[in-house]
Amino acid sequence: MKYAIVESGGKQYRAVEGATLEVDRLPVEAGENIRLQQVLLLADGDNVVVGTPTIKDMTVWARALEHVKGPKVTVFNYRPKKRIRVKIGHRQSYTRLLIQQIGGAKLVEKAVEPEVEEPAEEEPKAAPKEKKPAAKKAAPAKETPKAKAEKKAAPKAAAEKKAAPKAAAKAAPKAAPKAKTSKPAPAAKKAPKSSEKKAE
Repeated sequence: MKYAIVESGGKQYRAVEGATLEVDRLPVEAGENIRLQQVLLLADGDNVVVGTPTIKDMTVWARALEHVKGPKVTVFNYRPKKRIRVKIGHRQSYTRLLIQQIGGAKLVEKAVEPEVEEPAEEEPKAAPKEKKPAAKKAAPAKETPKAKAEKKAAPKAAAEKKAAPKAAAKAAPKAAPKAKTSKPAPAAKKAPKSSEKKAE
């Protein structure tokens, strides 16, 4: 298997013909062919060529497919006891490259498509059984606002009717004991007889 280690934007990537890789955003348009000339290593089967630091006259040809953004990264800086809180979000921009050719002074156009994993073949499912159409239920008639108000008022009226006999029953026993236990009015003190006054 032939592959090369290339450098782009200060980072190293493993480039394989027909595969894609994401590098830091490059100033190119989508669909444009580019040359990666910083080739650090070339491996073709058992033959391995290591550059010092790069391999001379070696080029990796690629085509820019699209510009994409990476996942969002949140950076939160703070200093305790200083009331300093800084929250920053960042999404890195990348350029997706399709590696077309490793080596060669000119690009030889090939019908190279990016490697895409094919989904595993699924067994055909049995045809679903046909369901008998269910009998349609009659749609409930729409209620008028008056009917709705009456329905709401009905439970309250029933509760009031139930509460009325209970209230009357509670009130009746209270009134009766008051009449029974009422104390007789205190008798007026008898005035002393005039004869008693004289004796004194």
